[in-house]
Amino acid sequence: MARPRFHLALTVDDLGAARAFYGDVLGCSEGRASERWVDFDFFGHQLSCHLADETTPAPAVNPVDGDAVPVPHFGVILELPEWRALRAHLEASGLEFVLGPRVRFEGEPGEQATMFFCDPAGNRIEVKAFGDDGDVFRTEPD
Repeated sequence: MARPRFHLALTVDDLGAARAFYGDVLGCSEGRASERWVDFDFFGHQLSCHLADETTPAPAVNPVDGDAVPVPHFGVILELPEWRALRAHLEASGLEFVLGPRVRFEGEPGEQATMFFCDPAGNRIEVKAFGDDGDVFRTEPD
């Protein structure tokens, strides 16, 4: 393992819808499962969707580079070619974006391609990419 992998457990209200979204739409392979949860390989990370009997309140938003970014959210950082391929796939699938694909912090440290969308349970997901992996935590220009 080149880098540590994260494990994230989140709630969903329909395991079938979660399987269709993470498996069919995002292309994540399924791992272990039970009647109340299912694990997915979320771009090399372990994502566990647990069936919840109750709903959670709607998330808040924070301003980031002119956008109202939903919080909480989770996501993944892909290589730019992978991000572009996923963007094209999601656009072709008709997925509704919370914040459509765009470049944030253009020309600044941390310039990134980003997009936000929801799973069927309303969990907010951000997928982003940097032109240079060294920009992920950069705060000052070179």
